[in-house]
Amino acid sequence: MLRRILIGIAVVGGIFLLFKYCDFKKNDDQDITYNTNLIQQQILNVGKLVVTEGHFSEVITYKNQQKYLMDMLSFEKKALVVVNADVTVAYDLHLMKYDIDSINKTITIVSIPKEEIKISPDIQFYDVEQSKLNPFTGEDYNKINKSVKANLAKKIEKSSLKTNAQNRLISELSKLLITTSQLGWTLKYDGKVIETEKDFGKQIKM
Repeated sequence: MLRRILIGIAVVGGIFLLFKYCDFKKNDDQDITYNTNLIQQQILNVGKLVVTEGHFSEVITYKNQQKYLMDMLSFEKKALVVVNADVTVAYDLHLMKYDIDSINKTITIVSIPKEEIKISPDIQFYDVEQSKLNPFTGEDYNKINKSVKANLAKKIEKSSLKTNAQNRLISELSKLLITTSQLGWTLKYDGKVIETEKDFGKQIKM
C-alpha cells in the first residue's frame, strides 16, 4: 500500500515538473519572438532617409570662340554664369541588409547602403554676348551644366557635408544599439561587436 502511494506521488510530481518545464519553454519562446519583433520594428524606425542639406554658390565665366578663314575671322560668345545649388547627402536605410539570430540573440548588420548625393543647380546667365555665327546652343548649356556639377562635386568632397551626413547615420543606428542592449542582445557590424556609438563611428569611417 505504501509503495503504491509513493509511486503515485512520484508520478504526480513528474507530471507537475513536466508541465512546469513546458510552461518555461513556452515563455522563453514567447520572449524570443517578442524581442525579435521589437528589434525588427526598431530597424523599420531607423530605416527613414537620413538627409543632410547644403547650399553652394559659384560664379564662372563661359567663353567659346569660332574661327573662320584660316583663323583670320573669329566670333566669340561669352556669358557670366551664376550658380546656386542645393545639395543633399542621404542614406536610404530601407536598403540596409541585416541578419537576426534569435537563438544566439545576435543581430548582424550585413551592409549599409552608400550615401546618395543629389546636386540641384540653379543656373542663371548674365552679360550674354553672342553673334549670329556663334550663338548659344543647347550644347553650350549642357557643357556648362556638366562643368558646374563637376566643380560642385569637388567642393562637396572638401566640405563637411558628407561627414555631417555620416554623423547623422551613426546617430540613427545608435537607436538600434540601445534597443538590442536593453533586451540583452548583441549587435555586430563588419565582423565586430558594437558596444558603443563610438564603435559605430570607427567601423563606418574605415
